[in-house]
Amino acid sequence: MLVLTLLGPLLAALAMFTLRRIPEVLALTGAVFGFAGALGLFVAVSDGVVVSISLPFLPDFPIRLVASPLTATLSMVVATVAAMVLIYAAGYMRKDPERVRFFGTMLLFVTAMQALVLSGDWITLLAAWEMMGFASYLLIGFWYGRAGVASAAMRAFLYTRSADLGLYIGVFILIGMSGTSEIAVTLISTGTPTLVAGVLLLVAAMGKSAQVPLQDWLMRAMAGPTPVSALLHSATLVAAGAILLIRTAPMLPDGVLLVVGIVGGITAVITGLIALAERDLKRLLAASTASQYGLMLLAIGAGAPIAALLHLIAHAAIKSSLFLGAGVFQHDRDGTGLETLAGAGRARPGIFAGFAIAALALAGMPPLAAFFSKDAIIAAALDSPTAPWLLPLALAGSVLTGAYMGRALNVLWDGDAGPVQVPVPLMTIGMGLLVALATGLGLGFGALEHMLGAEIEKPGWIVPAMGLAVGLAGLILGWFVPPARLLGPLLTPAQNGFAVAGGMDGLILRPALAIAANCEAMEQRLLLAQVGTVRRIGLGTAQLAEHADAALFAFSLWVGQLSMRLGLASKFTDTNGIDAAIFGFVQRMIAAGAQARRLQSGFIHRELALTAIGIALIVAGLLAAPYYS
Repeated sequence: MLVLTLLGPLLAALAMFTLRRIPEVLALTGAVFGFAGALGLFVAVSDGVVVSISLPFLPDFPIRLVASPLTATLSMVVATVAAMVLIYAAGYMRKDPERVRFFGTMLLFVTAMQALVLSGDWITLLAAWEMMGFASYLLIGFWYGRAGVASAAMRAFLYTRSADLGLYIGVFILIGMSGTSEIAVTLISTGTPTLVAGVLLLVAAMGKSAQVPLQDWLMRAMAGPTPVSALLHSATLVAAGAILLIRTAPMLPDGVLLVVGIVGGITAVITGLIALAERDLKRLLAASTASQYGLMLLAIGAGAPIAALLHLIAHAAIKSSLFLGAGVFQHDRDGTGLETLAGAGRARPGIFAGFAIAALALAGMPPLAAFFSKDAIIAAALDSPTAPWLLPLALAGSVLTGAYMGRALNVLWDGDAGPVQVPVPLMTIGMGLLVALATGLGLGFGALEHMLGAEIEKPGWIVPAMGLAVGLAGLILGWFVPPARLLGPLLTPAQNGFAVAGGMDGLILRPALAIAANCEAMEQRLLLAQVGTVRRIGLGTAQLAEHADAALFAFSLWVGQLSMRLGLASKFTDTNGIDAAIFGFVQRMIAAGAQARRLQSGFIHRELALTAIGIALIVAGLLAAPYYS
């Protein structure tokens, strides 16, 4: 089941890119297999069993996948939301010519997110973190040909990548301190290195979960298709920062927890004000996402990561429902501006009902899912030693949640119904399933707390009363009071995203682009300098080679001429010397032979005379020999 959870969507994506056909069928098949694997894991570890796989990789640093009650729960959330969003996307993207690229990238993103939540070592987590970031860049920039889309994708990439440095340095510290990359072992670390690593992990979480002051990229990420927004903002990309802190909460010192809680609380308030001032529904929901993850960080800072986990689960179903509903209204009105969507809910009462249920759930109305998780957060803040800091921020964030959701409901209902497009059943089914989860998930939170062994103490009636009061107050204010009156002098700063010194564009984007431009200019200068140097060296080498070649040619010519002279001399010597001597000797031998042949006459008396002469000469020689010896 652990392998199936990852390979289900991954193999479907590879098949889709290979076949280039039936992307919807393959996407839903991969989502179903991934969901089946996650469900099997969740059931397998429900009694506290831990399932793990270890694969060889680097020396002493294997790849580990671990399904504990916590990681299996997160995997189940990812698989469930992904399956519902893909059902919706099958209808939403039915006319897009790039469906293969869309669904394939979505499945790769889901695979990366599953690898992230199931990773048992930091190396695997970093790899999944990188793959998830790259896939999210592709999804946000899916419609890259449209104005502003490429810029939005680049902003999201730069903002999150700048914060990712905190994750890398923090992980290197933990591995260096503990001598292993296994996450479970590093979480028992203590001391100053743990404090430093905890702060660095918080920086990484702030980037991914769009916490102040790194919140701006999330609103700009709305340039992607609505299913992308629903998936990224609910249980995947933006959730990664909160998931990182939930998993590492046991090792965070009290000082780091206080900083986490304050950062989360401030984000809940600041981005809540931004959401209330927004004039676009999808951007409003994006700011709301940052605000809700701020409440999760506040719960972690209060020492209750289980409360953050419960709200993460509830928020995943709620926020994906809201985005999918916004996508339906966008299809009808061809835009997401609040003025454009005025009265859009009247034209689709069923979709509006689902959107309203999800909005009320996010505001914390009983007995919907976030009512229980909001109560857990407020209870954690109330029971924390830092309650004077965290409780007011939690209550303010909850009031603002009700206010911006009340405003969205009012805009969608108050106006002319207008025409609607032909309904797409798959879009309705996907949203309906998520609305059902947003409605009833809270009823299972008690059993989940028991499974994780982290029951939350709820101090009587005071916490539910506080949560209900702030949620109702926010809804009433948001429905009846215009944002200009509610925010007063804060309206313009909120509409500008409370940008200071140019916001993150001024602090990160433009400096990063300027650094990149300077690096490119320096590279061009170095390239030109290298080219000039190489050119000069090449010309000098060519001239030397030319001179050497000329000298070699002259030498070769001299050698050739000398060889010709020697050849001619050899020919003269051969012809007039050796040949003349040999031919003369031969001629003499022929003449001698001719003379000798005259002696062979055949007459006996001549032969006898010659024999006698020869014998006489031999005898004379023998007689003379003693005188010379």
